[in-house]
Amino acid sequence: MAEEKENKARNFALRIDSETMQAIEKWADDEFRSVNGQILYLLNQALKQSGRKPKKK
Repeated sequence: MAEEKENKARNFALRIDSETMQAIEKWADDEFRSVNGQILYLLNQALKQSGRKPKKK
């Protein structure tokens, strides 16, 4: 059960300027993702590139 808690998604508010949001919306549409999915994808890519993505157990 402890493992189940670790993988649970968390919600939080994100403030983002309208121009950036529009760019992300268009990018998400171009790649057939939701805006949420696109933001998660971008964050994961940035974590991988920087070597900060936690390793899966």
